[in-house]
Amino acid sequence: MDIEPSKPQRPHWGSKFAFVLAAAGSAIGLGNIWKFPYVTGKYGGGAFVLVYLLTILLVGLPLMAAEIMVGKSTQLSPIPAFKKIKGERSRWRYVGVLTISAAFLILSYYSVVAGWTLHYLYLSVMGKFVGEGSERVSGYFSQLYANGSMNLFWHFIVMVLTTGIIWRGLKGGIEKSTKFLMPLLFVLLLVLLVNSLLSPGAAQGIRFLFYPDFSKLNATGILEAVGQGFFSLSLGMGAMMTYGSYLQKDVDVARPAIAVVGFDTLIALLAGLVIFPIVFSHGLEPASGPGLVFQTLPVVFSKMPGGYIVSILFFLLLFVAALTSAISLLEVGIAYVVDSKIVKRHTGSLVAGGVIFLLGIFPALSGGLLADVRVPVLGMNLFDSMDYLASNWLLPMGGLLIAAFCGWAFPDDIRHKEFSIKAPFWWSYRLWLFFLRFVTPVGLILVFLNKIGVI
Repeated sequence: MDIEPSKPQRPHWGSKFAFVLAAAGSAIGLGNIWKFPYVTGKYGGGAFVLVYLLTILLVGLPLMAAEIMVGKSTQLSPIPAFKKIKGERSRWRYVGVLTISAAFLILSYYSVVAGWTLHYLYLSVMGKFVGEGSERVSGYFSQLYANGSMNLFWHFIVMVLTTGIIWRGLKGGIEKSTKFLMPLLFVLLLVLLVNSLLSPGAAQGIRFLFYPDFSKLNATGILEAVGQGFFSLSLGMGAMMTYGSYLQKDVDVARPAIAVVGFDTLIALLAGLVIFPIVFSHGLEPASGPGLVFQTLPVVFSKMPGGYIVSILFFLLLFVAALTSAISLLEVGIAYVVDSKIVKRHTGSLVAGGVIFLLGIFPALSGGLLADVRVPVLGMNLFDSMDYLASNWLLPMGGLLIAAFCGWAFPDDIRHKEFSIKAPFWWSYRLWLFFLRFVTPVGLILVFLNKIGVI
């Protein structure tokens, strides 16, 4: 049995490295640079990092290879891919519906968050942090969150940039932009890293990040580490499946998956090395929570030598990470409408970008005009409800179903062939399949139960 690519001939990445850059750009988002440092701080540092790394290896990597395999073997985006493997009327096609829905929902509020990074980049360039009091600087975020028109403006700018890149296609848009944005992101990180390692708190920050003190890691922290390892890789939302569909048929899945996971993990650790030395140099609490990036660090930038330049570089880094993820989220839906011959790419890009902008109005106004609106049952505002639904339900369920599909429903002859093509890791097929069938699902079930409050 074999799966032939769809006709007409599908566009492909210019090289495996181009795929790795784009897929890493999808995985490397605010979860790596914003969330990873503060949850690491919250749960004690090195012990949390160790569990996180084990999760990446045992849960994330097998699922990453599986997602890429589904896309590459069919040369199609999520919904058509499941149909091609299991038939037009197979219920597995609803897994594709789930992943595309998750991507659209996430992008609608993720674009708002990306807008926050743009706003803070603007504040940095204008010198708004320099010489200001701590209370005023830390208050910028609450002012921004409550300012609906400002949120809408930045949300619009992010969606225009994202839609424009997707409109230009695979090579002229996604590949070309990521070849510029990903090296830029890495250079920005390295510059900030040098600055942090020269700070007085460098040794303390490095020790906190890498020395495992298991007395500070409880069961909740372990589950959070497992969840962070899964969410940081952009799995369960169809992005890796879609990007994988643009790989040439004769490319193996193991090496690209390892490269993407390795790149993503490296960036998360570098982000920790950038942030924790700054935190300890200025006597801050490493468990500062979600406000670490948008409230605590700007106060530090206002006081530290060279803070003007550091703040610009830092928020530019955040925006680049957010933009590369936004590109992949929008491409999931665009690839589907193009594969299904619903509309052509240019039209689909404009329509999808417009729909997501309209959907994003609700989270953008959640701190202002719609601040008093609460979603029934959840009791949360619109922004938090959308994030709760996507992060706690859609993504874990998507990941779990993809693992089940690739582990049990995927034809074994195709699965074995796709894993082994030109791969130096052909001997690890049975080991990979074991983890995909048994270890990855257990990890995802634990994440799901933890997120919905059962454990």
